Amino acid sequence: MIVDLNADLGEGCANDEALLQLVSSANIACGAHAGDAQTMRQSVRWALQYGVAIGAHPSFPDRENFGRTRMQLPPETVYAQLVYQLGALAAIARAEGGVMVHVKPHGMLYNQAAVEPALAEAIARAVKAVDPALRLVGLAGSELIRAGQRQGLTTRQEVFADRGYQADGTLVPRGLPGALIEDDEQALAQTLEMVRHHRVRTLDGTWAAVQAETVCLHGDGAHALEYARKLRDSFVQQGIRVSAE
Repeated sequence: MIVDLNADLGEGCANDEALLQLVSSANIACGAHAGDAQTMRQSVRWALQYGVAIGAHPSFPDRENFGRTRMQLPPETVYAQLVYQLGALAAIARAEGGVMVHVKPHGMLYNQAAVEPALAEAIARAVKAVDPALRLVGLAGSELIRAGQRQGLTTRQEVFADRGYQADGTLVPRGLPGALIEDDEQALAQTLEMVRHHRVRTLDGTWAAVQAETVCLHGDGAHALEYARKLRDSFVQQGIRVSAE
């Protein structure tokens, strides 16, 4: 059994370099919600140093609220913003001798694209226009995954180690009770259940089906590195190989 383990980088977290030694894919902020040319370049260099797959982490233009503000923008506006952000990271990766291999939207852009077909389609079209070989990462079973498949992109369905799920398979919105799982053992159990048995226990006690092709590991929590090591150890014990391939 193989699973990709990804983390968001270039967002101002002090754990970035240490986290890169534990994951297989990096989602690098492209300046819209966090980061700038320098942080993108440093993140790419670290990813190359540790053999981690380089990916873009584009967002709505919302630095004030870290990309977590709901926006209703015209699809063509979102398309242009995505091409701009992806192009920037692709150029930096190429200049450093690397290549960008995947795209994972950030924050509210990610969450809205999970349930809004027109937004999901705009994102998928932008990814395909920049490079049809790019993988599109989205919430397992979401509209973004379906849009990517319609565009002929390789998709990677994502689950979250430390987030609560609703009955429809979407994430519990941040700020609501149950949105974040802060107990390491509970997060480990949820992750292994998703990877091994393709299901997650939701807030109402029912099971939701998920396809866990990549697991998001947030690096900004109080015990992020400790949990990352526990998760890697659990994967080894369960015979699960971590790889971006």
